[in-house]
Amino acid sequence: MKYVNMSKQVLEHIGGVENLNHVEHCATRLRLHYNSKKLVNEEALKGIENVVGIVSKAGQVQVIIGPNVNEAYNDFLDVSGWKEEQHSGAGSGAEEPEEKKAMYYVNKFGSFMATIFMPIVPALITGGIILALRNLLINYFGVDMESGTAVILNAIFSAAFTFLPVYIGFTMAKRLKMEPIMGAFLGALLVSSNISGVEGLDFLGISIPVVDYSSSVLPIMLGVGLMYFVDKFFQKYIPETVKYFLKPLFTMIVVVPITLIALGPIGTVLSDYVGIGVTNLMDNIGGVAMPILAALYPYMVMLGLDKAIMPIGFNSVASIGYDPVVMVMGFISNLCIGGTALAVATSIKNDKSKKGMIASFGVTALCGVTEPAFYGALIMRPKVLIGTAIGAVSAGLVAGIFGLVSYVMGGCPGLLTALFFIDNDGGFGNLILAGIVAILAIVVSFVASKIILSKTETNKNSNSETEIKEVI
Repeated sequence: MKYVNMSKQVLEHIGGVENLNHVEHCATRLRLHYNSKKLVNEEALKGIENVVGIVSKAGQVQVIIGPNVNEAYNDFLDVSGWKEEQHSGAGSGAEEPEEKKAMYYVNKFGSFMATIFMPIVPALITGGIILALRNLLINYFGVDMESGTAVILNAIFSAAFTFLPVYIGFTMAKRLKMEPIMGAFLGALLVSSNISGVEGLDFLGISIPVVDYSSSVLPIMLGVGLMYFVDKFFQKYIPETVKYFLKPLFTMIVVVPITLIALGPIGTVLSDYVGIGVTNLMDNIGGVAMPILAALYPYMVMLGLDKAIMPIGFNSVASIGYDPVVMVMGFISNLCIGGTALAVATSIKNDKSKKGMIASFGVTALCGVTEPAFYGALIMRPKVLIGTAIGAVSAGLVAGIFGLVSYVMGGCPGLLTALFFIDNDGGFGNLILAGIVAILAIVVSFVASKIILSKTETNKNSNSETEIKEVI
């Protein structure tokens, strides 16, 4: 119950439980969706102990906690007594109107995608590392591919990635405030051995295209999107007395054929085009695109766009076997933020506790979670972000020119996910390139940030001396 006092203060400054209409969390942030912005005291939220910072979005406040956000989330639920089912539909239309410029829709989209993919990230990271370990054992330690050890390790990987439509179906249905099990139900149908990749199927005489739905993303998202509207229709017109039984039945009768005949194949074709487009981009202008993308990535995280582009990475891995963009630019950027945070920490002389805190933020960023470092150490020192960008551009040039790719797609790219760069045959060439890129990212961003910090300190001292002379 480490976060009880924090939760009490957050609840007070968010306007109480009555002002909430949805509560969730991602890898580092407690996301509180409110009804009235007038009741939210953002300045007070920033000063609460254990709160690294806040991000204000359309209709929500994101309280940055760090890697222990799940513990903070559970304490907040206990303290507030929040229950989703008691507030279903609350806040619809109650939220104060906002000027709907481009950033409004960017924030909405990023937030929506984050709530779908972030709950899945721990399984993806685990599955990806297990796959890399399996390949190492088979290729370099003499473990038989048919042995029980190899089979079990492969099963762990498959459980994380093959059943991705099940997980996405669950989280997306939950985010759309439907019964989450219905989204998972549709995902399980898509990956079923009776459906996925099976030839000769038809429904009422209409031929069903042959599609392998394992590890796919867009088909289930399109299917659950359709389910949302079908569910709303039946919610309105089915009598209450039989709704519990008939609504899910009628919903699946409508959604399943349309998904299998049309939406699933369309989503698969779109995924293939995404893979081809990403490959052409990196083949033709990777040396230019990657440094720019790596330098911009911290601001994508700030806007929530890093989660919004995750489907691009998943589709690339599913269609071409690797991801040359999303994981690579995240890997470079996160290491650069870690290097910059460590530079800030080593520049602090008189405050040991603050120095230790920022150093821990830097280590956390190197492991793939950058929000504590970005909001707790860097954003109030905007000049050092130039050092981050210099490191990202330098490492991005090497990664883009030599074609660094990730063979596994998962969240929070950093040193802990370095094994994702081992190719599917267990080769180390791509991993060695990733190591060179990592060293370059950390060292250049650290050195560049230290130089910027030292010059800033020199200028500050010089200005102080000038002011003293003028006073004298």
